[in-house]
Amino acid sequence: MTPDQAWQLILQQRQQPDDDNGRWPDTATPTEADQARQLLHLFRPLVRPLPEGQLQLVAQMGQSLDGRIATITGKSRYINGPDGLLHLHRLRAVSDAVLVGSGTASADNPRLTVRLARGPNPVRVLVDRHRRVPDSHHLFTDEAAPTLRLVAGRLDPASLPSTLVSGVTEIPCLRDENGPINPREVLDVLRRLGLQRIFVEGGGQTVSTFLGARLVDRLHVLVSPMIIGSGQPAFQLPEIDSLADALRPHATMVNLGSDMLFDLDFSGH
Repeated sequence: MTPDQAWQLILQQRQQPDDDNGRWPDTATPTEADQARQLLHLFRPLVRPLPEGQLQLVAQMGQSLDGRIATITGKSRYINGPDGLLHLHRLRAVSDAVLVGSGTASADNPRLTVRLARGPNPVRVLVDRHRRVPDSHHLFTDEAAPTLRLVAGRLDPASLPSTLVSGVTEIPCLRDENGPINPREVLDVLRRLGLQRIFVEGGGQTVSTFLGARLVDRLHVLVSPMIIGSGQPAFQLPEIDSLADALRPHATMVNLGSDMLFDLDFSGH
């Protein structure tokens, strides 16, 4: 099996989780076969069947060797190399929704669409409590996929759309206060909308908030062979006194080429 055939099988299972009957002639080179097995190992857990109403939350962090996600002035394009960026787009393709915070959206003006790999665009979820992100940004103007803008206010379940279409839907659902969001408020909205496979793409504070709340099932940390020396840290979690209190997920390390991937499984925590 080649990497392209492996990815086709993953997308097939993404659309039809009970169908695992993809078969292809064994014409791959040894290198291609290894790459295909690597893809299946990484992505099959992300497309497994989910019971109705159950969420699966995957997060990712792209960082330097010294744990930085941006320079001190906020420059972050591009810490990860081409193989890391391809992996990121594949994560989008197997997700129902991709979520970012207002800081990342304001600074990076992302599209959050699938362009470097084959696969569907996810619903784009922007946590923008105080409407900080400029209305001129891609998420609001390109109509490439449905965009949910979560803002401060009280959720009215009856006002939620029955169908998500391209364009922007603003949903009041977040407490009007300063500090980190309540991630459970966010997930409650996405669950009500039928979105089950949630990909928290960034930024550092948003990923840390979901991780600190013990809501992340799987975390992919993409480490670039780069030392920035100073800048914004990747993870921002409460201090601990003992290493016994540290998070210790099951870890698998995968060499993607331009980046090293740490596939961290928190599902047993």
